Amino acid sequence: MKKPILIIISILFTFNAVLGIKPGGKKEWLDYEDALLGDPDFSILGEYGSAKEGGAKWGAQVVAMGDGKFDGYILEGGLPGAGWDRSKKRVKTSGTTDALKSKDGKFTAVIKDGKITISEEGKKLATLSHIERESPTLGKKAPKGAVVLFDGSNTDEWINPRLYKDRLMAETKSKRKFRDYTCHIEVMTTYEPFDRGQGRSNSGVYHQGRFETQVLDSFGLEGRMNEFGGIYSIAAPRLNMCFPPLRWQTYDVDFTAAKFKDGKKTKNAFITVRHNGVVIHENQELDHTTTAAPNRKYDDTPGFLYFQGHGNKVMYRNVWVLEK
Repeated sequence: MKKPILIIISILFTFNAVLGIKPGGKKEWLDYEDALLGDPDFSILGEYGSAKEGGAKWGAQVVAMGDGKFDGYILEGGLPGAGWDRSKKRVKTSGTTDALKSKDGKFTAVIKDGKITISEEGKKLATLSHIERESPTLGKKAPKGAVVLFDGSNTDEWINPRLYKDRLMAETKSKRKFRDYTCHIEVMTTYEPFDRGQGRSNSGVYHQGRFETQVLDSFGLEGRMNEFGGIYSIAAPRLNMCFPPLRWQTYDVDFTAAKFKDGKKTKNAFITVRHNGVVIHENQELDHTTTAAPNRKYDDTPGFLYFQGHGNKVMYRNVWVLEK
């Protein structure tokens, strides 16, 4: 009787995979429209406030945690990149749309009709509208002389590529290798409300196969070095500029390789990173290859671009490199 049982399990697993359901009842969506239809929480998560610097005294980021539960982050000064920075107040609240509360009970929030109302000790601080920001470099065209690695038309520049519609899936590396360059990459995380931490749409962009700029659905989180924008095992981003899941985000990177003389390193590699148009690392030294790098040898030879898979279906598009 073992074989029929195994066959049934296999059929159920395949059927669930098509629906976006992971083992254990967890769900994953790869398209914005499907998430809107499949989960009412998806229309509630996101950013509330203003996209303009100084446009609002407060901002809020609402993260879906599954089954109608949410974490809400109240940000003094506005949203990240539009007023809030690490020097200002950031308060975590949890609950449902009817009542999100901070751990000490001082801050509360209510979400209704596309707006969030924030109060402190019963006094209303602000009512903010639900907005969707877009990176100012989204759709940026490759300049003259750039190598277009992926524009949706073919995967000729990649090793073992996989496509989802016109998107390049994670777990692939470029055939070409590069030393010093500027690059543009657009990336979309999936929507996985029941996953937590490193389980949410985990990937990474490895420069030269040596140095990882992390990709993760870390929307609303603190902004650590193992979250979106972090240089894994080296530096946390200045700001967590991660947008909500299923929104296209951008990495614009200036990378300068290490210098060697007579086989000895004379200068470390360094990198400047813009996430969704905001500088999150500026001339950051890279004194060692990052954790899990597929190319662990630290030298001055050119290296490939690698999009780490980690078992998640992270998607990429509009990838180009301009060598210096």
